[in-house]
Amino acid sequence: MLAVIGLLYTLPHETWPWIRTSALLLFLFAALTDWLDGWLARKFGQVSEFGKFMDALSDKVLTLGMFVSLLALGELGKWALFPVLLILSREFLITGLRLVAAGKGKTLAAEKVGKLKTIVQLTCISLYLGKIALKVDFIQVFAGEEELHGQLIELLKTSGDLTLLAATVITVLSGIVYLSKYWKFFLDEDA
Repeated sequence: MLAVIGLLYTLPHETWPWIRTSALLLFLFAALTDWLDGWLARKFGQVSEFGKFMDALSDKVLTLGMFVSLLALGELGKWALFPVLLILSREFLITGLRLVAAGKGKTLAAEKVGKLKTIVQLTCISLYLGKIALKVDFIQVFAGEEELHGQLIELLKTSGDLTLLAATVITVLSGIVYLSKYWKFFLDEDA
């Protein structure tokens, strides 16, 4: 994630060509290897309590870091602050719940709706990174086709915005599902 953010924060005219596209590809690589790691662990029976906890935590670090960075870069509109804060709040609350459960010797695995939430969040971030790459790295490719270039950028922005709203709704709903199922760990000393 730090490498992706580093690629986004550099000035394109002071670095190599296609730097924003490199950030997008690196992000996609991180997201796909995270999925592959989980799939391989399940396929070969290498699922561990530590792996369940760290997989969920690494997803949160990746997505939250990217959402905050996109806000800081001004790539998300000011309106997006509230949805991002809702996502942050849910993620911290669920991580806190998992830590409380871990302190009681229990590992809380991800729910299916939580996995959907992660997919939608990663898709949202990919759309925004795609918009940035298209805007910065593809100017020469669309020379003479500025209107088409602008329309494609706007399409990715609108798609990202709509996906952010969907991600927020799914994130909040998955948090409610998770809390309703595991709230006992906060309330019961013996759970």
